[in-house]
Amino acid sequence: MPPGNQDEESAARSAETVRQLQDLATPAGAAALTRAAELLAGRTDAVTALSRLRTEVGVQLAGPAWGIARQRAKARPAFGADADRLLFTGDTLEQAGRPALADRRAGRLLTGGVASVADLGCAAGTDTLALARAGASVLAVDRDPVARTLTAANAAAVGVADRVQVVDADVVDLVAAAADGQVAGCDAAVLDPARRAGGRRLLDPDRWSPPWSTVLALLERVPRCVVKVAPGLDHDRVPAGIEAEWVSIGGSIVEALLWGRGLSTTWRRATLVRGGTIAELIADDDPGLAPVGPVRGWLHEPDPAAIRSGLVSVVAANLGATLVDPTIAYLTSDSPTGSPWASSHPVTDVLPFNLKKLKALLRSRDVGRVVVKKRGSPIEPDALARQLRGPGSGTAVVVVTRVAGAPTVLVCGPPSA
Repeated sequence: MPPGNQDEESAARSAETVRQLQDLATPAGAAALTRAAELLAGRTDAVTALSRLRTEVGVQLAGPAWGIARQRAKARPAFGADADRLLFTGDTLEQAGRPALADRRAGRLLTGGVASVADLGCAAGTDTLALARAGASVLAVDRDPVARTLTAANAAAVGVADRVQVVDADVVDLVAAAADGQVAGCDAAVLDPARRAGGRRLLDPDRWSPPWSTVLALLERVPRCVVKVAPGLDHDRVPAGIEAEWVSIGGSIVEALLWGRGLSTTWRRATLVRGGTIAELIADDDPGLAPVGPVRGWLHEPDPAAIRSGLVSVVAANLGATLVDPTIAYLTSDSPTGSPWASSHPVTDVLPFNLKKLKALLRSRDVGRVVVKKRGSPIEPDALARQLRGPGSGTAVVVVTRVAGAPTVLVCGPPSA
């Protein structure tokens, strides 16, 4: 299909989505959303629900109301009660960060008397709402009319519309014109470049929208800023004087951030959010590798944020632990750890990787079910777990990795409490 036709079709789809969102913002739309939520809560199947909605609220509102109700249900675990007031499309909900993390970013951005913030690429307005609720005046910027409509509607829904201005502008142009520490007349900025296209992740930062050159320009020209980046960003990309932070929840990295020079307080930061508590690791410069030593009585798995931030050696120092291999992020020591930064497994056996011998060992220990973990090995954990399944009643954790460069299997008990 010629590019011109694609652009026209995309514009038409956006215009239709905007129309639907505007319809849902009316009293009739609100009633349709309430009814759709009731049907969804009652586990009504989609075909029946849409048929009832068409009859009760009209064809024009039925489909959009059902779609929003489904997005709200998906958003509820992260957004709580706000989910029932906010509007999302599937794409913007996927892009939206957790509100608690947006609140945390807002608190740091607004230190030192900052009053105005530019949200450069506002999507559904998650950061805009957090900043406005924290008391800032927010300029919400996006070229996408759907994003602008969602942000304006969501700001009104939570009562902060008086502190939010939504504009159609090019982020690249705004950053290029930034001067005197401000962008678009604002004292601070948050930038979340689009890192997907056609449903695929864009691994090359130069292909993000806006591209890496704009990220660097913002970090250079606006000291009080934060940029969301891909967790896999190469450390060599991070400019000198810029703090890079990786945040994990539930054992997964959920965001990576670059803090401008006016907000940076360290070289690297790893942040772990668990329940209502936050733990942090920091280093003012590269701590280097942890020492390497033989496998001892306990194996420790560092949290992904500690690994990705390059702070495994800080965890190791706190635990009195050593690496099992200089290229593998497994630690070992003589005792378990109560640290939130690592989970611990008691090691019962260490042997060279050999499937036949491993099966025999597990049978001798009456182990019939295993959880397979791996680092530095090409094996497929699920496939190996099926191969190791047996009649025994016991369970074990089988870790396939390298120890001092050699393919090795560590047979372990379950994680410590």
